[in-house]
Amino acid sequence: MPARIAPLPRTVLLAGATGLVGRALLQRLLEHPQTQHVHVLLRRAASAIAAHPKLELHVVDFAHLRRLPRVDDVYIALGTTIKVAGSQEAFRQVDHDHVIAIARAAREAGAKRLAVVSALGADRGSRVFYNRVKGEMEADAAALGYEEVCFAQPSLLLGDRAALGQPTRPGEVWASRLLGPVLPLVPRGIRPIAAEDVAAALLAATLAGKPGVHRLASARMQGAQRR
Repeated sequence: MPARIAPLPRTVLLAGATGLVGRALLQRLLEHPQTQHVHVLLRRAASAIAAHPKLELHVVDFAHLRRLPRVDDVYIALGTTIKVAGSQEAFRQVDHDHVIAIARAAREAGAKRLAVVSALGADRGSRVFYNRVKGEMEADAAALGYEEVCFAQPSLLLGDRAALGQPTRPGEVWASRLLGPVLPLVPRGIRPIAAEDVAAALLAATLAGKPGVHRLASARMQGAQRR
């Protein structure tokens, strides 16, 4: 019987570590034995992110990125809402332009695997602006030449944004308060999902190392943190 080959250690880049899914991803990446080093890109200093031997923080301008450190894997969990951003143009800059800028710069620096938090309903042909921007982001990211690309497409996220110093999102608050008692009865495909489940599913899918472009439906990610 041939000897089992141990997984190679990975150097990882993460953008969006101060958000719901990003914070959960950061914790899982730091705890994972396959992770050797984590470079985190931030728009501003974040004192809430605790120091860790594997962790290195970089404050950058996402719109004017310089050469990034050489990494193996890239995780992008950037996202906002039109209300928080202030306009459709500002929303697109975060959810499309910044995502693509980071993914492109990381690919140029040698990254081979890309994982991005997108959204349920992402479709570049959609009449809904939010869904169209997400779909355009997916199409543009998939064309950057990565060996493996994985998009997580969650429904409304469940988690405490206030505890992270983020503006609350009315849709998420409504889902948490009103649907909580009947959540198991809501179809899995549209059921609000815990940010921890999204992080766990995205990390597992990326580390599986399957070439090509993959999408994780919200239903598939439900309960992933307990697997």
